[in-house]
Amino acid sequence: MGEAKFTGSRTLDVLLNAGGARTLTSDRVFLNLGTHASIPSVPGLAESEPMTNIEVLELDRLPEHLIVIGGGYVGLEFAQAYRRFGSRVTILERSPQVLPQQDPDVVAALVTIFSSEEIDVIAPAEILSVHGHSGTGVSLVVRISSGEKTITGSDILVATGRIPNTAGIGLEAAGVELDRRGYVKVDDRLQTTAPNVWAIGECAGSPQFTHISLDDFRVIRDNLAGRNRTTRDRMIPSCLFTDPQVSHIGLTETEANRQGIAFRIAKLPMAAVLRTRTIDETHGFMKALIEGDGDRILGFTMIGPEAGEVMAVVQTAMLAGLPYTALRDAILTHPTMAEGLVFLFSNVERVNGRADRRPDLLRTLTPQPVESIEHLQSS
Repeated sequence: MGEAKFTGSRTLDVLLNAGGARTLTSDRVFLNLGTHASIPSVPGLAESEPMTNIEVLELDRLPEHLIVIGGGYVGLEFAQAYRRFGSRVTILERSPQVLPQQDPDVVAALVTIFSSEEIDVIAPAEILSVHGHSGTGVSLVVRISSGEKTITGSDILVATGRIPNTAGIGLEAAGVELDRRGYVKVDDRLQTTAPNVWAIGECAGSPQFTHISLDDFRVIRDNLAGRNRTTRDRMIPSCLFTDPQVSHIGLTETEANRQGIAFRIAKLPMAAVLRTRTIDETHGFMKALIEGDGDRILGFTMIGPEAGEVMAVVQTAMLAGLPYTALRDAILTHPTMAEGLVFLFSNVERVNGRADRRPDLLRTLTPQPVESIEHLQSS
């Protein structure tokens, strides 16, 4: 336990927490430095001592009115959690929508759910100044589409991004270069600019998910063992753990349009998945992108119960290079959430323009009381 700083190639001086110092050298060094929360340079914000993801997990009280700055994963998950604990919650997002990388229809569905829980979502919102102290009372002057307004609350949570923990540890002495944002420069095998030094996870600029850090480890481990493995063309899954969850893999509709990629789209309301009726959680939908001139699955998004688990089924099919028809024709257990994939992929337009649809399955697109799968089939 101690604080380390590079003094040369693969050499570190460590100030020990218990006192004293040690010098460590090694043939190989692995940098797993992580990141910390970024505090935007808004007048008065830092002085208000806002909470980050660290402090909000250490609270021993319930904020009366929590103002969340940032509409990404951290902000949205904590916002809903604290609303359900009993706090009033307001979310302020600088971009035109929360979850800026997601499709507008997905965001609209999530915002509708948040609104039903009386969570205020304001986007776009530019914070001009902050007054007061988080925990005792704050006021934020915000510019929104209709002009300036003042929002008052008891506490602030900042969730606007992360900064790599690469400053002040002597990386330049070790020959490790950083990019303009402060992340460690790595190649597709996560090797840094210094010989026999690797970087893992967020500090290497990898997508900020625990499962990606795990895969970074596997990339390094396998290459050290003589196997060829890289980070190129990785399929990156994500899941927002709100209730309901929002999961995604592959291309979004927005990305496909921006890149000029031809695609067909299939969409299914969660109310058409019989499992959602048995648990009375019918909000949301599934959406899949299929290549325009073939049967390959390009992307999948779901907002609904157990979205992360259902996404893993589609991801497996994508990794295996299976056509969407493999899921359409699969026999999936009833009643499960994954069963909805059969319904979803039965709703894909054929390449020649004719509908590749099963009328008996499409009847479920209009939610109606269904007592059993036999009742559905007989109808």
